[in-house]
Amino acid sequence: MNQLHYQNILSDSLREKKHLAILIDPDKFTISETEIFLQKIPKETTHLFVGGSTDANGYTQETVKALKNHSSLPIILFPGDYTQITKYADAILFLSLLSGRNPEYLIGQQLKAVDKLKEAALEIIPTGYILIDGGNQSAVARVSKTEPLSQKDSLTIVNTALTGQFMGAKLIYLEAGSGAIKPVNSNIISQVKKAINIPLIVGGGIKTEAQKQAAFKAGADMVVMGTAFEAKDE
Repeated sequence: MNQLHYQNILSDSLREKKHLAILIDPDKFTISETEIFLQKIPKETTHLFVGGSTDANGYTQETVKALKNHSSLPIILFPGDYTQITKYADAILFLSLLSGRNPEYLIGQQLKAVDKLKEAALEIIPTGYILIDGGNQSAVARVSKTEPLSQKDSLTIVNTALTGQFMGAKLIYLEAGSGAIKPVNSNIISQVKKAINIPLIVGGGIKTEAQKQAAFKAGADMVVMGTAFEAKDE
């Protein structure tokens, strides 16, 4: 399996070159405005993530196809459910929700995804996904029926990240959840980055340029932002 996109992330991580991914939720995306949307995203954007905790209308495939028609940026699936897999993307974050203990999101969804992945030429990137308390109940917590890890318990967060690495994850993703009141704090990002030797993604609640830069400075190799990329520093 081609690992071009992962290798680019890994090599840039080793060179401390930072990446910015814009997360697109198909349920909230207007396909007819794809060109306008792409004109608004930051020029430093390196990746487009497509996915959400739910995709009630089944728009993931059409969203990916529309983005493909108007952008050369890598499109990586960030699925909340195996039904969101589409062959038209470039890669998929093959997520395991390590912060929770619901077997459906540790192995169940992954098993259901296999037949779809065998038929698609997607680059598969095993990713240890860790939900962090962002100050409100996130869609991830609600859908997965799991509790986020407290930002006060950095040791558990670090050990969970290391567990993911030891189990073979190629990326660790610290997620405060869409619409989080507070993003993952810099101290946690720094501790996790020092503990692991694989690239680190951080997302959720990052709304301003200052928050993005703080995450980068703390050690995030890639920051994920949603529509909040349009927000200005207060």
